[in-house]
Amino acid sequence: MSLVQLFIPTEVARPTVSHLGELGVIQFRDLNSDTTAFQRAFVNEIRRLDDIERNIFSLIKQSEKLLIKPRAYPIQEYFSRPQTTREIDELEEKVNQYEQRLAQMNSSYESLQKRLMEMTEIKHILQQATTFFREAEAHQEEISRSSFDDSAPLLQDLEVAAPEGATHVNIGFIAGVIPRHRIHIFERVLWRALRGNLYMHWGEIEDAIIDPETQEHIDKNVFIIFAHGQEILAKIKKVSESMNATLYPIEENVEDRRAHAMDVANKIEDLNNVLYNINQTRRTELVAASDSLMSWLTIIKKEKAIYDVMNRFIYDSNRKCLIAEGWCPTNEIDRIQFVIRSDSAQSGSNISSILTELHTTKEPPTFHRTNKFTEGFQSIVDSYGVAKYKEVNPGLFTIITFPFLFAVMFGDFGHGLIMTAFALWMCINERKLQKAGGGEIFAMMFSGRYIILLMGFFSIFTGLIYNDMFSKSLVLFRSGWEFSKPAPDGQSFEATKVGVYPFGLDPAWHGSDNYLIFTNSYKMKMSVIFGVIQMTFGIVLTVFNYKYFKKEFSIWAEFLPQVLFMECIFGYLVITILYKWSVDWYATDSHGAPLYNSPPGLLNMLIYMFLNPGYVDPKDQLFAGQGIFQAFLLLVAFVCVPWMLCAKPYILKREHDKIIDAGYTTVGTHNHDSESYDGPLNDESESHDDFDFGDIVIHQVIHTIEFCLGCISNTASYLRLWALSLAHAQLSEVLWSMTLELCFTLNPSLLPLGIFIGFGVWFTLTVSILLIMEGLSAFLHALRLHWVEFNNKFYEGTGTLFEPFSFKSVLDGDRE
Repeated sequence: MSLVQLFIPTEVARPTVSHLGELGVIQFRDLNSDTTAFQRAFVNEIRRLDDIERNIFSLIKQSEKLLIKPRAYPIQEYFSRPQTTREIDELEEKVNQYEQRLAQMNSSYESLQKRLMEMTEIKHILQQATTFFREAEAHQEEISRSSFDDSAPLLQDLEVAAPEGATHVNIGFIAGVIPRHRIHIFERVLWRALRGNLYMHWGEIEDAIIDPETQEHIDKNVFIIFAHGQEILAKIKKVSESMNATLYPIEENVEDRRAHAMDVANKIEDLNNVLYNINQTRRTELVAASDSLMSWLTIIKKEKAIYDVMNRFIYDSNRKCLIAEGWCPTNEIDRIQFVIRSDSAQSGSNISSILTELHTTKEPPTFHRTNKFTEGFQSIVDSYGVAKYKEVNPGLFTIITFPFLFAVMFGDFGHGLIMTAFALWMCINERKLQKAGGGEIFAMMFSGRYIILLMGFFSIFTGLIYNDMFSKSLVLFRSGWEFSKPAPDGQSFEATKVGVYPFGLDPAWHGSDNYLIFTNSYKMKMSVIFGVIQMTFGIVLTVFNYKYFKKEFSIWAEFLPQVLFMECIFGYLVITILYKWSVDWYATDSHGAPLYNSPPGLLNMLIYMFLNPGYVDPKDQLFAGQGIFQAFLLLVAFVCVPWMLCAKPYILKREHDKIIDAGYTTVGTHNHDSESYDGPLNDESESHDDFDFGDIVIHQVIHTIEFCLGCISNTASYLRLWALSLAHAQLSEVLWSMTLELCFTLNPSLLPLGIFIGFGVWFTLTVSILLIMEGLSAFLHALRLHWVEFNNKFYEGTGTLFEPFSFKSVLDGDRE
């Protein structure tokens, strides 16, 4: 990576930055970090583009409401030529015209729709009014008597007492419409507020009414309330308004209501015709705009990105140019030079842009070139932490180690085939699937399709090693065991070893009484071997980091004691496992006498290596002189602890004393913070902390304790390979025995149907439980083994990711 500085004349700034965005190889630094967003040079242009973008989004939203899908283009087909100021002005005018015309139509449409809703509600009120009035006339005498009944004195505060001898009171009424879900609440509130002195009738409107503001269907009810006295009617109106009811005046006379209903019907017909015409005109406008909406939106987003980047530049008023700084790959400098010179030549400017490479001590961002195959594996590493610049990148090794450790836990030939088939389908149809989407979960699987593909391949391989296919064994070669007559117990058979199975686990082990004991021991030792090998490899990778970062003293001050400590204990354990596997502990001589004792227990051997150094129980002895050799290894491991503790602090203290004796002190440069620009920007030097020997010692003590204890805990952590592998195999066997195996015991007449149903249940549970749930569990455990057990040996992950200015990244992010 190189830090470059660009001097771009103002007249070619926009096309130059646009072409750099198409190139996507430079990450610009913000040289105006001390200014707010509102104080930058191009804030007005960005505000203007924001307004245009907001109008385009409004048009897109209206198109989607009318089920008009804007035409989409692949990103590479978008108009990529830098836009001139005149073209942006024309685009703004065109978008504003569409927006204004549609805003006028929307306003008219909304007001007419509101009027249509009112007419519709009046129509339903008038339709049910005759029934309401007929029932009210039947109860009029009852309502009248309630006004003068001594048992209803609660209305005396609202009405003046009727004249003596009065027997009839004029009944008033209020009609309206209320949302259906409020009708019962409305009725109870009125009953309590008026102490029951009212007569209310309501009915449902069968047609759903469209709300002109939300365009949603609302169920409403028609109601008419009969009461006496103006004050009571006024109180009913207030309650109705508070309950979001709409009141309408209607005539009491039947003929007048009939004439009113005919007038309303004519108005509704006229409103429907006008609304249809407006809707068609609006649809025509949106269809005409839909072919260009996404193209316009892309142009605006690119222009916003250009001005956003230009706001990071410094304007030099003396040179009439913009000054930019950024990181780019060193081998891309020639391409950048070609682009900026081409823009200057095409514009006819007398002054061309200038690129200079700056020398700096700042740490560059980290850039890893990836493709669609390696991108998923690199994202696994970046999720843990981005590598420091030129730090060893574990992503390269993760391509193999991650799917392999996953397969060790997931090993099953049949499950691996299904996983591989699914991943191959995604890889073959990746272009179609990338356009189709499919939801967040599927997008996550699709982005890791090549990871799933390799996990499937490795699962097929480990399934063959385990000789396991849906919990059943595969007889690919001649077994190394022969079974003869039954044993004396009459239940089992005598097995005679006749050879070695060529590849993987002998199928004769499946179904044997000691199958679980054998695989348990085999997979547990295998997990320890894989763990020690991977952790040792991680320690070895620290050498490359020490060499690049000029810390060669750490090779013998840290690497050497670490690798000796690891190998003297756990490396020795791996060697003993392999040695034990290589010996035939049941071999006999020509006279039939055993050549060896019974197989030793390696766990006891390792424990007593610490508890009783120099001594090995004869029944646990592997070779002659084993006790002395173990004592030597233990002594070396113990020496490595103070070696790791003291060597590095001593060397750093000695180097610091040499610098002080030579008369040198730590000098820091000041940040360049001047408005006038007269040359290359000074590097913002990182602050150097004073040398503190106590902090160094404490840090080294923590690091040493963490490493020594981590060797034990990390090795034990790899036993998850053994545990999950056994769990997966046993769960697969249980699923088979509880589904398909039971179907084979059915009567012959029910056998086909039973197999059909059993296979469906078995396959569904296999995919949902063994493939998805167990696969996700194995994935997470493999992820932990890489993040915690492997990466912590050599990988800091404290860098910053290289994020160049790229239109592709901007548009891809918006599409997501």
